Amino acid sequence: MPRVHPRTLSPARAEALRPLLDRFERDFDKAGRLGFDPVELPRRYSAADDQEVVGLVAAALAYGRADVFKPQLERVVAEMGPSPAGFCETFARAPRAGAFGGFRYRFNQPADVAALVAGIGHVRLTHGGLGRRFAVLLGEERGQEPLRAALSRFAQELRDAPPAARLLGGRGLRGLAHLLPDPGRSGACKRWNLYLRWMVRGPDAVDLGAWRGVPRSALLVPLDTHVARIARYLGLTDQRDLTWKTALEITASLRRLDPEDPVRFDFALCHLGMSGACPPRRDADRCAVCVLNRACRARAGGSGTSTGGTSSPPRRLAAR
Repeated sequence: MPRVHPRTLSPARAEALRPLLDRFERDFDKAGRLGFDPVELPRRYSAADDQEVVGLVAAALAYGRADVFKPQLERVVAEMGPSPAGFCETFARAPRAGAFGGFRYRFNQPADVAALVAGIGHVRLTHGGLGRRFAVLLGEERGQEPLRAALSRFAQELRDAPPAARLLGGRGLRGLAHLLPDPGRSGACKRWNLYLRWMVRGPDAVDLGAWRGVPRSALLVPLDTHVARIARYLGLTDQRDLTWKTALEITASLRRLDPEDPVRFDFALCHLGMSGACPPRRDADRCAVCVLNRACRARAGGSGTSTGGTSSPPRRLAAR
């Protein structure tokens, strides 16, 4: 991976922003937003094995609108029964064509979901668990971006699992490659980083803390349009694209606020935008009651850049 030097907040800016974000994150109504978030599905399970399986399926399919993809997620999880981890392992041993036949979501088809489930089962059978395997991969990396490199290898192992390939037949890998994208490309891979946040952080009111072998400090913010926009408002980045580089820059700024747990602000910041409480167009009434208003660079109708200078033209958004 190329060497990356992300920009970060100045010490003075970090000192001023830290108490505002701490208060905002602490007081945010997390319980009230869980029903709008795919993390709701893995949170239904008490066993870490089931959490990591349902978590990966949920994260892989979490693209588009939540009210559209969540019913399809419910179909998949229902077919896996009360023990999703056991189902995946059994399915990997004996892949069954025609599984998940009721699933339909945009361009992903039943064969893609079947291949995903078979790949999950294969990695679990081979390495004893998804979290266990990812921790080993991360520990083996010595480059500049170990998380990115480990994720890239992890995604490839899932995509290349022999039972997954058998299920795809003439369908090809395109649909599975979308569910399990390669972090080695330029995109921010929001869904991969979302999955890692769920598994590594916590357990708390949102995240599961099912994986103990990965440090929270290694995580990268799951970058989407909501987080990117609010990050610009708060001066966490100047970037206007959804790339891995931008995610690195925002995370580096958040690490100035909390070195051990930089992505703990992600859920609240994402849902601040997703809920409409922080709309794309400035709303004076909503801004007036926002805890972050004092630090927001959009409050006076500005561009939301961290330097306070003129805004650069929007760049093309990279595919996630």
